[in-house]
Amino acid sequence: MDRHSMFNLDGQVAFVTGAAKGLGLAMAEITAQSGAHVVMTDINSEALDVSVKRLRAQGLDVHGEVVDVADIELLARTIDDAAARFGRLDIVFANAGLSAGSGPLAENGGMAQVDLDRWNRLLQINLTSVFVTIRTAAAHMMKQRSGRLIVTASVAGVRGERMCGYAYAATKAAISNLVRQSSIELSPHNVTINAIAPGPFLTDIGQGRLHDANVAAGFIADVPMGRLGQPDEIKGLALLLASPASSYITGTVIPIDGGATAS
Repeated sequence: MDRHSMFNLDGQVAFVTGAAKGLGLAMAEITAQSGAHVVMTDINSEALDVSVKRLRAQGLDVHGEVVDVADIELLARTIDDAAARFGRLDIVFANAGLSAGSGPLAENGGMAQVDLDRWNRLLQINLTSVFVTIRTAAAHMMKQRSGRLIVTASVAGVRGERMCGYAYAATKAAISNLVRQSSIELSPHNVTINAIAPGPFLTDIGQGRLHDANVAAGFIADVPMGRLGQPDEIKGLALLLASPASSYITGTVIPIDGGATAS
């Protein structure tokens, strides 16, 4: 492959959850800029509409669907509909997720303060919806004997993370191993599955708590590069894992964290 063909997504169909803002929007944008038609989904209809209009103004081929990933029947149906509408499904980013709030050393973050209703909601969104996304998309990809599945994990699922809540860390660890487990079944069908494990990025997750300087400082203290990541900085790795360039990469969890997991 030459340089162009390695990262060329012309004619491919992509599906991104949690695509209205932040990392999901960056993933959708770089995928569309590389030639794919992108179905962008999010529960936030207003933000999704704004982002879809902005990308279309760039001449990009994107379409928005309002989806709450906790509604797994709607989620699966929307994926199936996208595959039926375009006749194929090549790239899926299972990105949507929630924060669990403060980490275990915070006054309101200890085990005793974990609300089990909140815990169960995070399991539904951060784990069950990811499994349903993978399972539904994989059925189409295995039939066509090609596809790229990319899951948003976290460095909080790779190591203990003092700034992240229990449910978030637990669900991100679970989906990291779900990626490894899924690769065993999907590899013979020429379908790859990998996880991106971001460190702290400046997004609106957790009601935008990383925009608070004191909270941001707590995260930055564990990052050797000494700063938060910017959403655009996810684009290179996202494109690599979505493109032909990653044809022999599967079952991996790749940190993108300013060196946090190396320290």
